[in-house]
Amino acid sequence: MPPSHLTSSSRSLSGRYLSFSEREEIAIGRAQGCGVREIARSLGRAPSTISRELRRNAATRGGGLEYRATTAQWHADRSARRPKPAKLALNATLQRYVQDRLSGLVVTPNGIAIPGPAVTWKGRRHGPRQDRRWATAWSPEQIARRLPVDHPDDETMRISHEAIYQALYVQGRGALRRELTACLRTGRALRVPQARTRGRGKSFVPPEILISQRPAEVADRAVPGHWEGDLIIGLSRSAIGTLVERTTRFTILLHLPRMIGYGSGPPVKNGPPLAGHGAEAVRDAITRTITVLPEQLRRSLTWDQGAEMSQHARLRIDAGVQVYFCDPHSPWQRGTNENTNGLLRQYFPKGTDLSAHSADALAAVAIALNARPRKTLDWRTPAEALDEVLRSAQTYNVATTA
Repeated sequence: MPPSHLTSSSRSLSGRYLSFSEREEIAIGRAQGCGVREIARSLGRAPSTISRELRRNAATRGGGLEYRATTAQWHADRSARRPKPAKLALNATLQRYVQDRLSGLVVTPNGIAIPGPAVTWKGRRHGPRQDRRWATAWSPEQIARRLPVDHPDDETMRISHEAIYQALYVQGRGALRRELTACLRTGRALRVPQARTRGRGKSFVPPEILISQRPAEVADRAVPGHWEGDLIIGLSRSAIGTLVERTTRFTILLHLPRMIGYGSGPPVKNGPPLAGHGAEAVRDAITRTITVLPEQLRRSLTWDQGAEMSQHARLRIDAGVQVYFCDPHSPWQRGTNENTNGLLRQYFPKGTDLSAHSADALAAVAIALNARPRKTLDWRTPAEALDEVLRSAQTYNVATTA
């Protein structure tokens, strides 16, 4: 029997959990014969939340499944007590299964184990371009989904992927060794909260200039004058700016030389961007390059959320071009530019010093790229496609004036 008064239910709960008053509404709705979806709509909850509540917290003492708010609250409070023993700590067979799939040895077709590189656990994520531990390295989700396949009749061999993550990352959950995080694909020693990844947009990017607000004419490429831009980065923080017109695929390269004082001393934290691709340098380079084009070829510019575009408001005024930003970690939203950057790596490989190339050298590479016939342009070159656009615009202006 639940106690006559529920002290824990009087606490203020977050909106994530059902309150006692909501459970009373559910009980009334069930007594009136309302369905799950109708109750969910009245409470502003998901139908799955109501269904799960009825399944988990209904009264079972008498063998029936009638729903009472006081009994349901007692069940919920009891389930919420912490700490709980970890499932992997209680089930040695399940723990061994998870650990073998996560950190098992890599073997040859003959069954011979291959140890791989000798990597010492340091309590932090592996550095770039360093050896990593070799293991079978199943993801927690792969392990959790495979368990019902391998053990269809054993309900004790079940665990969620979240429980595996907590066993690895949460101190005190205790079932798996912390160093096994090196076997995960990311190799992170610390877990990144989902809320942090969702909020990684830059503060200088207001919602009204995100790519979702870009005019529909940009997506179908029918109207020229919409550009995509980015930086390609080289050795020692060197960079080259790239601008690609979406309709004609015409490419412009931005020369971003080192600034005076670069290399004369140790780098200063939060100091001026002497490497040459700070916000002011990129803004000036774009303005200098794009203002020589006719106004009808300066409709919009789409960029990622790099800090080099933090002066986009000034760029919009100086260059007369509307700037839009992609969503965080979404390079496919600038697919034309990403493809062009791949072509440019033929001339500017990764790991090389891009500051060694002069403005004339960049112009020569742009000419070579714009003189290549493209299948998407019916084997015309980007230079020919742009020239056709310019001639059409000139003819239209003459006709309009006449």
